[in-house]
Amino acid sequence: MLDINPDIVCRLIELAREFHAQEEVVMPEIKGNPSGDWATQTLANHIEDMTFQEFRSIIRDLEPGQQQLVVALLWVGRGDFTIDEWEDVLKQAQDDWTPRTAEYLIVHPLLAYYLAEGLDQFGYNCD
Repeated sequence: MLDINPDIVCRLIELAREFHAQEEVVMPEIKGNPSGDWATQTLANHIEDMTFQEFRSIIRDLEPGQQQLVVALLWVGRGDFTIDEWEDVLKQAQDDWTPRTAEYLIVHPLLAYYLAEGLDQFGYNCD
């Protein structure tokens, strides 16, 4: 069971699709721990982007536990963990939590796909 409204995740998916569809958005290949400064530097040119601002606002309005859940959905959707490892993935997301969760999430070019896949694992979809 998800402890977040799936509609919130669906809105994040919409915003991620819109943000990554822009031609000027180019994300480097993610290496190592994505909580580093490279994510902030990559997004520096997009800080005024209204789509990114809304995305970041939604994430910041979530409690840290809900932010961690969104990250866990990303990891499950990406195949790093299975739904059977949900408690483990939540623990990992808690251990890796950073106040820059929005930046961490949005720098994944396939974020929308991964979140949709994660939701699908729980029987939800955004259609």
